[in-house]
Order: sequence, then structure tokens, then C-alpha cells
Amino acid sequence: MNVAELPKIELHLHHEGAAPPAFIRQLAHEKRVDLSGIFKSNGSYDFRDFSHFLNVYEAACQVLNSPEDFRRLTLAILEESAENGVIYSETFLSPDFCGGGDLSAWKDYLSAIQDAAEEAERKFEITLRGVVTCVRHFGPEQSKRSAYCAAETAGDWITGFGMGGNESVGAQADYKWAFDCAREAGLQLTTHAGEFGGPESVRDAIRHLGVERIGHGVRAIEDPDLVHELIDRGITLEVCPGSNVVLGLYPEFDSHPIAKLRDAGVKVTVSTDDPPFFHTTMRREYEMLHQAFGWDAEDFAALNNTALEAAFCDDATREKVKKRLEKQ
Repeated sequence: MNVAELPKIELHLHHEGAAPPAFIRQLAHEKRVDLSGIFKSNGSYDFRDFSHFLNVYEAACQVLNSPEDFRRLTLAILEESAENGVIYSETFLSPDFCGGGDLSAWKDYLSAIQDAAEEAERKFEITLRGVVTCVRHFGPEQSKRSAYCAAETAGDWITGFGMGGNESVGAQADYKWAFDCAREAGLQLTTHAGEFGGPESVRDAIRHLGVERIGHGVRAIEDPDLVHELIDRGITLEVCPGSNVVLGLYPEFDSHPIAKLRDAGVKVTVSTDDPPFFHTTMRREYEMLHQAFGWDAEDFAALNNTALEAAFCDDATREKVKKRLEKQ
């Protein structure tokens, strides 16, 4: 069996970061906004390093400024994901980019995104759930506004809360209020750590924010005690190998620690992060992991089971996705 054709579950996907370049260029054309500086001559996104990537990301978001824009974007993302075999996805949504942190505006954006998700489920048999994220480099005070938006819209569709952005800004503990607010609203928690911040950032996320999942987390491999702690606590890592390679954490898939973490007993999953930026898809992630580590259909089935168990969704949704996995 071609492993790339297997059904897939993805838990770490930034909504704006999944915007196809052609989609952003079309919106820019419609709105007469000059974004030519963020694209290469071949039409792909152009950035030098992680810091520049964040700048390009936010520049692309300039043309995503209405609920209708996000409705169209959601359909484009889910069609692309479904074409790559994804049957369940969780997307990171930031109220900062969807209404500027204003609750009323956030609800309008969210309604449009959910409408598109329902349409995509009918058309493409892919289920989407939303994880609200604050943006770390926007600061702790702004994170409180995002957490409030998350808490006020928590339910069957907005099921989690997390944090993305630049890990070099502040400390995990600075955002404790936002995570406590989200937890009290019944949301499950994740945060980016162990990418550029090193293993100590993972430990800080666990101890100060009480998260159930870690976005990336791969630098934990550098600290054996931390690896044991992840195992003991049952924390799941949302690993994005292709992203890590493109951003220079590891020179190639062969040297990525996902296999060592998995062999040690850490719960790992596979996602694309910001797929068009990092020239990847879920299909490519599977292909590269198969080539690098010899993972077969049984390995990927186990990976999907881990992801399904860690998914921020209710039991009815989990059962629906499970049946979809079994059918394929």
C-alpha cells in the first residue's frame, strides 16, 4: 500500500498559515493591495528565517479582513486537506486576525468559518474543529482578549486554546491568566514549545500552563528526564517534521527526532504546521517519514490512533472519525 494514500488526522494547522499563495494573491488583486514583496518569482511565499516568516505571515493576513474572506479561506484549506487524505483536522484560529480581539467581530468571523466547515464536511468528508490561539509576541495583555473570546465561544466546535508566535518573546508563565481562563471555560490546552525555545520551554509549558498537548516539543529529546516526564504525564506532541526541517532545526528528515521520541514511548502525532510556507502536505509528510524511518501502514495507523485519542473533540465526533478511519 502507498502510505501517502492512507487517511490522516492533523492536529497542528495554523489557519492563515495554510492559505494557498494563489488564494492570497487573488484576494490581494481583488482588494488592490500590493503584496508582491512576500512572494518568490514562482509564486510561493518568500522568507529567510523564522523571524522573517512571521513578518511574511502577518503581511499575508492584511487581505484577510472580513468574515467572507475567512469563509472562502476555510473552504480552500479544507479542500486541499481532503485532497491529501485528511479526514479530521484541528485549526488554530486567532481572534487577533479575526476581528482584532473584539468579541462581537470574532463571533461574526467564527460563524463564517463554521459555515464553511459544515459545507466542506458535506462536500469532502473532512471534519474540522477550532483551537483558539493567542499570539505570543503580541504580549500577555492581548492574550487575555483572545482567551476571553475563546471562553465566550467554547463548545462543541471551539474545543481548545493554545499559543503560537515567537517563542523568544516573554516566558510561558507570562500567559498563565489566559490559559487559566480558557481552562475554566472547559477548553483543552496546547502551546508551542520545544521548537526554538529548547527543552526547558517544554517543561515551563507543562508546569506553568498545565497543557495536555505541546505544539512541536521535539527539543525534549535533548533532556532524558523531560522525555520521561512527557511519558508519565501522557502529554502528546504535535510534531511537524517538514516545518522543522525547512526552518533549520534539523538538516533532513533522517535526523529528525520523531522516531526516537516515539520509540521511547512519547505520544507523537504528525502535522504540517503552515503547509504552503514549508512546501509540504500531509501526503508528503507521510511519504518522507516512510522513506526516512521505514514506517508502514501499521505505524501510521498507530499514529492516527494516538492523534484521535489526543484530539480536542467530543466523544460523538471521535467515534465518527474512528468509523471513517476504519472504513478506509
